[in-house]
Parts: sequence; C-alpha cells; structure tokens
Amino acid sequence: MAQREKPGRPPGPRGHWLRGNTRAYEADRIGFLRRCHRQYGDVFSYDDHTWFVIDPELAHEALTRTGDSFVTELAPFDMRRDLDQASAHAMAWMSDRRSAWPGLNRTAAATTDDLTATTLDAVVADGAGRDVDVLTMMRTLTARTIAAYCFGADSAGIPGLLHETVRATQPFAESSREFPAWLPLPRHRRFFRTYRRLAETLTGLVRERGAENSDAPRNDLLGFLLTAEPAPSTDAVVSTLHSVLMGGHGVPAAALTSVVWELARRPGLVGDLRDEASGPANGGTPLAEAVVRETLRLYPPAWLMTRTARTATALGDWPLDPGDDVLLNPYLIHRDPRWWPRPDDFEPGRWLDGRAAPGPAYLPFGAGPRVCLGAALTMRQLTLATSRLAHRFTIESPNAASVAPEFVDRLAPAGLRARFLPTA
Repeated sequence: MAQREKPGRPPGPRGHWLRGNTRAYEADRIGFLRRCHRQYGDVFSYDDHTWFVIDPELAHEALTRTGDSFVTELAPFDMRRDLDQASAHAMAWMSDRRSAWPGLNRTAAATTDDLTATTLDAVVADGAGRDVDVLTMMRTLTARTIAAYCFGADSAGIPGLLHETVRATQPFAESSREFPAWLPLPRHRRFFRTYRRLAETLTGLVRERGAENSDAPRNDLLGFLLTAEPAPSTDAVVSTLHSVLMGGHGVPAAALTSVVWELARRPGLVGDLRDEASGPANGGTPLAEAVVRETLRLYPPAWLMTRTARTATALGDWPLDPGDDVLLNPYLIHRDPRWWPRPDDFEPGRWLDGRAAPGPAYLPFGAGPRVCLGAALTMRQLTLATSRLAHRFTIESPNAASVAPEFVDRLAPAGLRARFLPTA
C-alpha cells in the first residue's frame, strides 16, 4: 500500500501509488534500507502501519517492552491482527520459558559438547572432501543436534521434519506481501500440512514419553520438561519444544555458514585457531568465541526482528496504533560507525580480553524478556564447532570470493560451496 501523510509518523519514501515500496524493497532489501537510513534517519516509515528502527536505544526499548506494549511477529498471514490472542499466547509462553530455562542455560549447554562434536564429524564425513552446499550441510548438522538434544534416542525423523518446515516457510520469508489463509494457494496448503505433521509428531512423542512407567530420567530436554515442577501441560511442552527446535535449527545453521565463509577466506585465522585448540571437544577457546561473536555482529542471522504494537503506545517520539509493526534492524545497527570502530571489518580481536559490546548496539539474540531462550546453548555449540572445524579440517571454497549475503529469512551467504579436507 502506498504511504499517505499521517500526523506524527516518521518520514519515509512514498513509493508507488498502488504498490507502495514493495517492489523497491524486494529488489534489494538491504540497499533499500541503507538508502532510507541515509535519507530519513534512524526511524522511517515503510507504509502507514510499518516502520523501521536503526537506533539501538529504541530497538532495545521495543525488545524490553515485548509482552507489555508489544508482541512478537504475528503469523505469516494473520490478516485479522488478533492482538488479544497474540498477547495471551505471549503471556503463556513467558511462563513456559521460565520452566524451560534450567534445561537450556549455560550449565545445561555444557553437556552438549560431545553431541556437537560427534554430529559435526559425522555430517562433514558425509561430504567426504566433495564440494558441498555449506548452508545445507549446516542445516543438517543443526537439525540433528537440536533434535537429539530435545529427544535423545527418540529423535529419528525430527531432522527431516525441520528441513520440510524450513522449505514450507521460505515462500513467506521471500515475499513481503500478505495473503489471507483461506486462499487455496499451494504455499498455504504446504505450510499447514507441514505444520500439522510437526505438531502431531511432537505431541505424540510427548504423550508416549509421559506414559512411560520408568523411574530412570531421560537425559534430554523432553525428559527435563516432563519432570519440571509444577508439571506443565502437554500443549506447553509441545510449544516449548517447537520453539527450541526451530530456533536451534535456523539461526545456528546460518551463523555457521557465515563462519565457514570467513574461515575459507582467512587461512591465517584458521592457523591461529588451530594453535589455540586444546582438544576435540573442549567447548571452544577464547579466540573461537571471539570469531563467533564477530561473525554474529557482521552477519546476524536474525537480521530483522518484528514487534507489533499491542495497544496505542509510542516508541521514542513516534506514536503507534494497535497493530502497527516495528522492524528492528540489528544488521545496520551492528555496522554503524557511531557505535563500532571500523564497522565493516572482520576483527575478532575487538572481543578478546573480555571486551564488551558498546551499550545496546549488539543484538544477535535480541534483548529483554524475549531474548533468545537458547542463546547460551547456541553460543556454546557455535564456539565448539568453529574451533573443531579449524582444528580438524582445511576449508577450500571455489566461490567464497564471489558470494554475497542473502537478506531473506535467516541471513547467510547465498550459494556458498566448500570442501572440508581432514588435516590428518
């Protein structure tokens, strides 16, 4: 929809009288946002009900107020904007998060090292030194790892469902146009079919485990959730597992693809990581963690975060009506010279010696009450995987110099290919 003048709204491009800014945005998403940022400032309108925020303080405020004044992104085709339902769901999810947190915190994450290392070795071995699509490989790795973390020996079939879910949601990420769910479009039918299969599978696993007459605890997230006090409902356990599975699949896969992209172009860095590595499953090293943090700064997988105003409110000096969307852009915040020296340079050293990010200008996992539930687990796995890849493999890529990040869904270099050659 073309933008109209509305009092109190941020400035922004008017766009085409019928199509608005959709065509310009989808042709070059980050280019469009860079141009608007230069022309209109840190806050600008996209249309009557959508604006972008590239101010770290305002972004942090929106994230912190999620669950109160804002709700997270609504369904891909929620044309009714059912904010009351979304708010109720958000409140229930916050309770579920509190129950799940001990199963995903730093202590719990430290138990995953052997799983991460073993799965990484197996997935890379499947490539056997051939050119492989790196994102596909990393999605296989993260799907197997998070499925095993959630379900242990009962995880068979879950990685395949996660891959199918990614394929079913991809068309919605690629288009900024919304269509009502009742339209019999192939992508709608595929989405609902895939969603039902995943929900039914998770519900079946939860019920089967809950019916077991065994006093021996199962060492996986499902086992932890089923023994939590007070006992959560089946729906709450399924909802938590669904969120952990999806978050633990897409974000780390995209991040590891960007890590491989950097390692393939920086043999000196690979050598430094090898020198520092002290073992095959040691949880990573300070340099490996710095590489991960810098990769997440330059290429945050969640490069856009959407918050929807639940009530009439304001963000900074700008008023919001219920249902208005605010899109927060960590990618541009992470590359803003006001907050970061040499912002476009890959410099892991900026994270060494305990150096912290500048204020709220680092948002790879969000912030506030809805900060990524699996952030500790993801950082642990990414750091170990980075250390292990450098320690055990030489990475050669035929197209690392020519690929570019793709600003659709989870940010990652599009079409990156590589060979992983054992060092010994």
